Amino acid sequence: MPSLRPKPALFNPFFRLTTSGRLRRTGAGGAMRAMDAAQVFDHESGASEEPDQRARLKIAIVGFGNFGQFLARTFAAQGHAIIGHSRSDHSAAARSLGAAFFRDPHDLCEQHPDVVVLCTSILSTEAVLRSLPLQRLRRSTLFVDVLSVKEFPKNLLLQFLPPDFDILCTHPMFGPESGKHGWSGLPFVYDKVRIGDSEDRTNRCRCFLDIFAREGCRVVEMSCTEHDENAAEIQFLTHTVGRLLAKLDLKPTPINTKGYETLLELVENTCSDSFDLYNGLFMYNNNSTELLERLELAFNSLRKELFGRLHVNLRKQLFQSPNGGSSHGAEEN
Repeated sequence: MPSLRPKPALFNPFFRLTTSGRLRRTGAGGAMRAMDAAQVFDHESGASEEPDQRARLKIAIVGFGNFGQFLARTFAAQGHAIIGHSRSDHSAAARSLGAAFFRDPHDLCEQHPDVVVLCTSILSTEAVLRSLPLQRLRRSTLFVDVLSVKEFPKNLLLQFLPPDFDILCTHPMFGPESGKHGWSGLPFVYDKVRIGDSEDRTNRCRCFLDIFAREGCRVVEMSCTEHDENAAEIQFLTHTVGRLLAKLDLKPTPINTKGYETLLELVENTCSDSFDLYNGLFMYNNNSTELLERLELAFNSLRKELFGRLHVNLRKQLFQSPNGGSSHGAEEN
């Protein structure tokens, strides 16, 4: 006698089995409509769910280079379907991750992804966005950027995307090097720029953010404006100091101190990133110019203080008499 148990969502894209054993109807992209679904940052409840009981997303990664593949590994490990696109051929890398790869953006968009993640460089974002045939995507598609600046992509997405598209601006503040041993404790910033009110859209956004929460990221909701104000000091200053030290051509010595080794590591970490990234942090963050000016003022102030003390010490040596009195006083006597 055939079983009367409902089949799991693996065989039926319109239903999903909840932890209570009840079927819930899903919306676009398989987003769960169940009211008892785990919240995005509820690690305890989410950890107990079986993989086929959680919402699955079809995620298109536009810019399938080093960083795009870095994100794709974790996305795929959590069971999400990945499709990649780049001007360069990364089909072999995609196959190794169990992902599909499309060189033609029309073919990519015809796959109707739930989420499109822009993993381009800051400088090429506008050109890449213009190259996408947006009319081939579903009108409810969620666009996510992962750039190191936030006001720039926010304004760009609001300008170019149709009003029905959702927009989530994010910044994973780590990369393939700092995140190679896991993402636990690493900062992830997001701003829900435009998310529709319907339950399937809010669930889809929650499901995407939950990827980072499940990996243990320190997830912070922050406006794009506030992010750029903070990032100017956190990122641009760090990269500027690292590249400035690189100009000094510092070398290891037999008597390195811990502090000096930290400086050498800073040079290595910052200069391993492309100059385009550094240039983008400067060009597309309004706070970077002001920070450079403050850095120059601080350096001049410090140099003035040093030379001022040097001048005082020299005067003391020049005009101090051997017996401790003023040489001027000795002449007057």
